[in-house]
Amino acid sequence: MTPAKLAEAVLTAAHAVFVARGLDAALLPATATVERPRSPEHGDYASNLAMQVAKKAGVNPRDLATDLVNELVKADGVASAEIAGPGFINIRVDAAAVGELARTIVTAGADYGTGDVLAGQNINLEFVSANPTGPVHIGAVRWAAVGDALSRLLRASGASVTNEYYFNDAGSQIDRFARSLLAAANGEEIPEDGYVGEYITDIATTIRAQHPDANDVETFRTHGVELMFAEIKQSLADFGVHFDVYFNEKDLHNKGELDAALKRLTDQGNTFERDGAVWVRTSDFGDDKDRVIRKSDGDWTYFAADCAYYLDKRERGFTKVVIMLGADHHGYVGRLRAMVSCFGDNPDETLEVPIGQMVNLVRDGQPVRMSKRAGTIVLLADLVEALGVDASRYALARYSSDSNIDLDIDLWTSASRENPVYRVQYVAARTASVARNAAELGLDRGEFDPALLGHEKEHELLKALGDYPATVAAAADLRAPHRLAHYLEELAGTYHRWYDVCRVLPMGDEPATDTNRARLWLNDATRTVIANGLGLLGVTAPERM
Repeated sequence: MTPAKLAEAVLTAAHAVFVARGLDAALLPATATVERPRSPEHGDYASNLAMQVAKKAGVNPRDLATDLVNELVKADGVASAEIAGPGFINIRVDAAAVGELARTIVTAGADYGTGDVLAGQNINLEFVSANPTGPVHIGAVRWAAVGDALSRLLRASGASVTNEYYFNDAGSQIDRFARSLLAAANGEEIPEDGYVGEYITDIATTIRAQHPDANDVETFRTHGVELMFAEIKQSLADFGVHFDVYFNEKDLHNKGELDAALKRLTDQGNTFERDGAVWVRTSDFGDDKDRVIRKSDGDWTYFAADCAYYLDKRERGFTKVVIMLGADHHGYVGRLRAMVSCFGDNPDETLEVPIGQMVNLVRDGQPVRMSKRAGTIVLLADLVEALGVDASRYALARYSSDSNIDLDIDLWTSASRENPVYRVQYVAARTASVARNAAELGLDRGEFDPALLGHEKEHELLKALGDYPATVAAAADLRAPHRLAHYLEELAGTYHRWYDVCRVLPMGDEPATDTNRARLWLNDATRTVIANGLGLLGVTAPERM
């Protein structure tokens, strides 16, 4: 019995009690919550439904819990239920009902853990969006791993998601990039405010080879951006990250969308003119100051592009706009929320701006420094070369994005249980090995008797497997892929404790028993959950290690 099915049983019992008592069943929630109690001695699961609805129904919570317990024990799979405290209900599930979960998981396969809790949400998820003035560095890579994992989690929870990369191909940073390339191509000193590093020389050399007579900034701007962005897209693809939409900032200008955004803001009564410039009244909506959208010389500001881009997303039908920004963009949150309010939207409903903190790559106990301007960049390619794609993605997604992290090369490349990704992938490989060995012995799953999975460690493993769907839903809803990583690590430990005391395969010439077959189902169920969870993080579940 899965937690979801037990929750359905609790709600069904509550409905029967309300009808019998002549109470209004409309007071019951749409879903009931069952959770693991803090102490296993209290049972397998606990529900506070009686306490949750008693006051609204005008009844004593313990009296309601008593009736609920009497009804709940009639449900298939419920071994016992008892009242605790002011009206909590502790529930024990019988072994067969618990064991049946193994069959449910194996049968569902890749679909186990998916749900519809976010159905109806149409989310635009923008992440990475690194300027095309240099290769993807380790700070942007964090959002590549977290953003892609979050996208997978949201989709698994029923949301419609579009992964989007904002291609900033306009503005002064592109001019500095182009001048840097031209200087490098001519063997001249890079401008003081320009970009340096081997990648500048490489791109400049390529452009010079393709256009030997070119000596103008525009040629180096156009082709430099093309070459740089092609490299960015390829490095992200090699990292397993793909985008549904690459949105060019220039399109906002070329299609008149900045004018349209200004008109919308003006129609809302949220613009004014001062000193020849056009301003937006963002301070009326919590910003620390009003923002210029169009300067006195007629040029648009960066804020103008922000406004037009948000409006474009909303007009494409997205109900939620999620913009993942780096640590140096913390000050943008207030102005973006104010901008949304100026358009007449509620930022609490249509906008999310998570901020990711810094990442350091540590080697021999010392951080490897990065600086785009100094040319000592820690690139995506450097990270992958040091850790590999799987370890890099797992390590970056494993920590809450609002915390700084140090990635220790020695730890994340070690073949030990201290390495979190190795610990989880090892279970993936071990479960696959058990299945292969079973096939070699001629042992198939055969008839499955879930009641045979009655050992204490089997019960623990089954309960952990049953927590997977709720973990996925919570990680998606809270935008927290790290919760899934921590769950997988705990599941790996639970599997090992089971495997150490519950032999799956017969030894020597021992005949295979139904218990062996039942345990093979449980082994395969664990493989399914580990593979599904790693897949949501964009990490492989190896069959051999």
